[in-house]
Amino acid sequence: MSLFRRWKSDADKAKPAKDERSSLSAAAEAIEAARRMGDAAQPGATDVAAAVEDAWSARREVHDAAPAPAPADVAAWSADADPEAAPEAPAPTISDAISPATAAPLQVEVASPAPATVAVAPPAPIPAAPASAPPPAAVLADAPTPHATQEKPAAAPGKPGWRERLMGSGIARGLGGLFSRNPRLDDDLLDEIETALITADVGVAATTGLVESLRKRMKAREFADANALRSALRLELIRMLEPVAKPLAIDPAAKPFVILTVGVNGVGKTTTIGKLARRFKDEGRGLMLAAGDTFRAAAVAQLQAWGQRNGVAVVAQGQDADPASVAFDALQAAKARGTDVLIADTAGRLHTQQGLMAELSKIKRVLGKLDPAAPHEVLLVIDGTTGQNALSQLRHFHQAAGVTGLVVTKLDGTAKGGVVFALAREFGIPIRFAGIGERPEDLRVFDAEAFVDALLPEALGA
Repeated sequence: MSLFRRWKSDADKAKPAKDERSSLSAAAEAIEAARRMGDAAQPGATDVAAAVEDAWSARREVHDAAPAPAPADVAAWSADADPEAAPEAPAPTISDAISPATAAPLQVEVASPAPATVAVAPPAPIPAAPASAPPPAAVLADAPTPHATQEKPAAAPGKPGWRERLMGSGIARGLGGLFSRNPRLDDDLLDEIETALITADVGVAATTGLVESLRKRMKAREFADANALRSALRLELIRMLEPVAKPLAIDPAAKPFVILTVGVNGVGKTTTIGKLARRFKDEGRGLMLAAGDTFRAAAVAQLQAWGQRNGVAVVAQGQDADPASVAFDALQAAKARGTDVLIADTAGRLHTQQGLMAELSKIKRVLGKLDPAAPHEVLLVIDGTTGQNALSQLRHFHQAAGVTGLVVTKLDGTAKGGVVFALAREFGIPIRFAGIGERPEDLRVFDAEAFVDALLPEALGA
């Protein structure tokens, strides 16, 4: 091999290879670990590490002392270089650096430490539970699950049920807050009553007329105190609702007596039909339901579930069927069976959509082909939380279908409730039913006196 090739090979070998340093580092770490183990390390391990470090240092000193070749010598060496270079000498290993004198300590056999034996005392036996103690499984089975929901019981019958469910309404909270603090009889009290009524959606016109009437009577000294004013307010409110508190009367001569339910989306028409079915079934009337809400998903299935629950036949044609066709088939089937009452459901629609409102007129015309008097009752279902928008709903639905009765639902929640007075004053259409709960028994025949008494406190300071 030429001098250039040999010099370059020695220079490359003098570089600390990554793998060699890694091996040395690993050996040093292993020896240090064995030294820390104490008895597990043999006496010659420290000498081996020292010998390896000395050999490596000697090779580095030889390389650093060798002079670098001149450029002319490098060119000459490159010209007559042997093309078939001999294989490079292997890098020094740990065994090369160890002399025969130190070879014996290299044969180290690290004895594995004897397993430590720890005496573990057996656990003390668990005392048996007394025979009278119930097993834990029984306790867990009786405990209610955190997500279990219980159906709210029906409201108490009579006026207590009305007061129980309407005490959270807006008008009840407003008027109750006024009279619960035993106020003075003055103009400020009348102003607060006016504010409470307007806030509860009674309406500006109805509220103004009512308060001005009370103000005239107060100036005429007809009221001795605030309690007398409370009694006069109660009578005025009852007087506003008495003309529309007319229950639904089923004509026995009309077989079937057809009830068409209408309303906007989400007011509870289908649920109201199910509750009416329960009421008429308890009265012993033959009943049939028509699933005319063919637009909303699962509306037909919902009405069929109410029918199964009450044991009532349901006429349906499926999703996207013509609601007028469903009503026509149901009326034919009810006539053939001699059914007493037929309740037809319709899809919820906004009262501002002229095309959808015209569809209600079509259903009414189709029913009139089989029975000129049908439908005998057109019930508009109104959400009690709607507010003054209920006036616009009633106006448009009355023009399209001729509303003959109202059902006000969801009065048991945070509904303001005052819209009932506004509807009675402006339209005078009978309010047939009021929904004050979720159960079928909570659909009550509208009672003006019970409704007003639920909104006012029984006495001052109550």
